[in-house]
Amino acid sequence: MDLREKLINRTILPDDPLFDEIHEIVAQNKPKIHHLNSAYLTKKEIHELLSEITGTKIDATLDVNLPLYTDFGRNLTIGKNVFINCNVMLTDLGGITIEDHVLIGPGAQILSVGHPLSPENRLGVVLKPIFIKRNAWIGAGATVLPGVTIGEDAIVAANATVTKDVPAGKIVAGTPAKIIQSIV
Repeated sequence: MDLREKLINRTILPDDPLFDEIHEIVAQNKPKIHHLNSAYLTKKEIHELLSEITGTKIDATLDVNLPLYTDFGRNLTIGKNVFINCNVMLTDLGGITIEDHVLIGPGAQILSVGHPLSPENRLGVVLKPIFIKRNAWIGAGATVLPGVTIGEDAIVAANATVTKDVPAGKIVAGTPAKIIQSIV
């Protein structure tokens, strides 16, 4: 079982040796993420660096306005014709899948990691994957929490906090986000 499979839908307690593997990858990616956000890079160089960070081939159609942040990098999958605006945080240790034709607004936070509620285990992590389906749009400053699926063609309004799944073709807004409209 590879590391990616070990991180799906689980809680890792503070004394788990798996943290050593995680911290090794974080240490490998930190300088790459710093370089991504501090150098002037061509679109091709951005794709190459993101391919190294994620360990997967990034499609040439990805458009990113830097800076872009991630805590891990290896549990991030990005489809084709995706646009990610500046200052987006992808906390992907629990897994983030971004399908084709997704738009992500500036300052959005997509967080696949939480912490156990019990104080004695709070330094551990609770990992739940996030799926952003085809043609979804995540508005500026929105926050998507662990375990959420944003349905195909759905829209998350600016500054919304998404705590549960968003059905396909719906618009959600507010904190916590609630359905406010259907897309016809």
